[in-house]
Amino acid sequence: MNIDWAALATVFGVSLVVTVALVGLFTLGVTGLARRTPTAQGGGAGVLTRTGAYACFGLCLAAVAYGIYLIVA
Repeated sequence: MNIDWAALATVFGVSLVVTVALVGLFTLGVTGLARRTPTAQGGGAGVLTRTGAYACFGLCLAAVAYGIYLIVA
């Protein structure tokens, strides 16, 4: 039995980077929704923050859906 260590290291590296990126995106989304300052509640800044948070959640959902697609296909 031979183990391709280079391929194993590549899979580990890509998995680590994608995991950190997804956690970071989700954290940005939660932080964007959690910020409720008086200036952000009324005007365009609040809408922009909420839109950015939803975009982060959408990117997380797309990445998870793509991962499921890769597993099923």
